[in-house]
Amino acid sequence: MPINLFEYEELAKKQLSQMAFDYYSSGAWDELTLRDNRVAFERMKLKPRVLIDVSDRNLSTSILGQSLQSPLLTAPMAFQCLAHEEGEIATARAAKKAGVGMTLSTMSTKSIEEVATQGNYSDINSSSNNSNNTPRWFQLYIHKDRDLTSNLVKRAYAAGYNALCLTVDAPVLGQRERDRRNEFTLPAGLNLANLASISDLEIPTEHGESGLLLYFAQQLDPAITWKDLAWLRSLSPLPLIVKGILRGDDALRAVEYGAKAIIVSNHGGRQLDGAIASFDALPEVITAVDGQVPILVDGGIRRGVDILKALALGASGVLIGRPILWGLAVGGEAGVTHVLDILRNELSVAMALCGCSRIQDIDLSLVR
Repeated sequence: MPINLFEYEELAKKQLSQMAFDYYSSGAWDELTLRDNRVAFERMKLKPRVLIDVSDRNLSTSILGQSLQSPLLTAPMAFQCLAHEEGEIATARAAKKAGVGMTLSTMSTKSIEEVATQGNYSDINSSSNNSNNTPRWFQLYIHKDRDLTSNLVKRAYAAGYNALCLTVDAPVLGQRERDRRNEFTLPAGLNLANLASISDLEIPTEHGESGLLLYFAQQLDPAITWKDLAWLRSLSPLPLIVKGILRGDDALRAVEYGAKAIIVSNHGGRQLDGAIASFDALPEVITAVDGQVPILVDGGIRRGVDILKALALGASGVLIGRPILWGLAVGGEAGVTHVLDILRNELSVAMALCGCSRIQDIDLSLVR
């Protein structure tokens, strides 16, 4: 049994095909940002408090009015059935069991409705009291076909998702050379589950190229601007979260255009190589927004102590990406559950060693 997330990655590499592992693990170009996402957490040092009663620790919190047993959500990750036949459904069940949130990708291999039903979320928006439900968010890419995009939003709302998470750092797809070398495409039997009932869209194939890159070029809209946020907000009552912010001025602009939360993210190092690490970008965004909306962060989180560092800088929570896929590949739902348990237990220990009995006790004085 793996005892940390790094061991899960090593086991997952043995379970997955070369194409699947490279798709999940790769970054853009020379993968500088991919590596720096991890190193950024290692650079930050802690200044623990001592002689504080930490015998009873409470990791619970809330984001956008939704309760979490620990300040975690799973990040939106495409094509999870490459890792396990239950894919996003297994991830949803594990997240629900752990009391953490999940973000479903537009590019998922299980549909909006399937994931909502399996997670018992299909009746949330019709309920008069949903405060005890953990978050279920839907991540959106805006397609050139605006009717298709509108349909996705309306389906997510009807299925009981709690928020719409717009990814804004991918007007075009980053150059992922491992995918290009592997000529990445979905194997037979897998498809874009959220798009199958709307269109015959598939991941295209072309010799010497990544099928995902071709899909983005053909289908996603590189012309979206800030004004499109108003259009998205008009499609449903769901709060809008903007994911992919690395600058304070962009964060402030997102709030001005109606974002209810911001995710500081460089897309796991998969878009612009050389971009600042998400963790390094966090302080500027926190300062600019000045408490107006919750700020979350993803990218490079592999230990519970990393979560503590992000919270110390002012984040309300974190999103976990690749380690969820490693857990899924190794053990399906049980593997994801174990990954989340490892992070929760490590965060609890880190809190105790820093003199924090509650999430609210974690502050800037703990880091240098």
